[in-house]
Amino acid sequence: MGFRGRTVRGGGTWRRICGLLVVGGLLLPGIGAASADTVGRARTADAVGGREPSIAVPYRVAELWRQGITGRGTTVAVLVSYGDPGLERFMRDYDAQYGLPAADIRRVEPLGKPPSCTSPGVDTESCQAWASETRLDVAMVHSLAPQARIVVAASPVDETQGESGMPEMMRVLDHLTRHRLADVVSMSFGSVEQNFADSASVLAYGATFDRARAVGTTLVASSGDLGASGPLRDHPDRHYPRRVVAWPASDPRVTAVGGSLLHVDPQGHRTSPDTLWPKSGAGHSSLFARPAWQRTATAGDTTPGRSVPDIVMQGSAGTSQSAPLFAGVLALAAQLHQGALGDINPALYRLCAARPTAGIVDVTEGANTYAEVHGFTAGPGFDTASGWGTVDVPRFVRALARAVT
Repeated sequence: MGFRGRTVRGGGTWRRICGLLVVGGLLLPGIGAASADTVGRARTADAVGGREPSIAVPYRVAELWRQGITGRGTTVAVLVSYGDPGLERFMRDYDAQYGLPAADIRRVEPLGKPPSCTSPGVDTESCQAWASETRLDVAMVHSLAPQARIVVAASPVDETQGESGMPEMMRVLDHLTRHRLADVVSMSFGSVEQNFADSASVLAYGATFDRARAVGTTLVASSGDLGASGPLRDHPDRHYPRRVVAWPASDPRVTAVGGSLLHVDPQGHRTSPDTLWPKSGAGHSSLFARPAWQRTATAGDTTPGRSVPDIVMQGSAGTSQSAPLFAGVLALAAQLHQGALGDINPALYRLCAARPTAGIVDVTEGANTYAEVHGFTAGPGFDTASGWGTVDVPRFVRALARAVT
């Protein structure tokens, strides 16, 4: 379970309960949990029949829904350990709370049925945290692309730090690729590049990503939750005293998604521009050179490594909220494109030169300093902290659907 301490709550966890809204005993990662100001406190009724507004409101996806762009005909896979046996029940309640259609969920367990959280040898706390992560992933995809199919692709092995559990994750991804099961795969996990005993093992995983790209699958990953730092492999409750980034977000074949903060009123409408989530992972890879499509954007940056993230989305519940949100956006674009988008990074960076007509919205405030590790500051244009910024979803979906080949 990359980038986390042993406790479910604690700073730096990617698999978090903190930040999720509790309504009637349910953990609901809606706009109340997703706002940076009044909504989480006020919890007042909105104009939609007294319900708390969905995170769909500030992202204005209803504009696309009215045109039939709902993710129908597309599939998003969330890659997780263990999964959640209570997911369908949770999503029924979630859909009722936010007025969404029933989620189309499919489970895929190519390495065998995952154990229960009380099985011998299973870290119960970690297993339960994965269940919360699974709920968060599925709810965020469904909130923006309510008619996309969501595949919960589960490994029976806990992904922790470094190599532990990562080979199994890649085998599950290969299963999705071989059977053409997903247009988009969202990965809300990761580990600091230096946590792998052998960097060659990380580079070898690139073959798995190449196979996914070859069939048109788009890969997105969370950038991390410890700002410019990250947890140590053998002491995940402690962090590196220097700047580091996480893999798989650092791989150029993956779109790295960092965290921003929405600022909204009780009805879910934006009151001010998004700002950087202070713990959003950002930095430069020590394993991957800067890809060609990123060089123009980073022309003034002398650091040679691939810059992370590429884009940011709401992340007050961690960047493991941000990645599936962006995956939901990509499902909408794939429907409009009438086919899988493939590796979007080259098109994404081309589009950004045309902002704001391409739906790219700059994030210019915030920094990701973590403890004593000096971070990066968001500013005008592309920057290490927030990449290109966030997206105006309706404009971005239309522009991306046109831009990909």
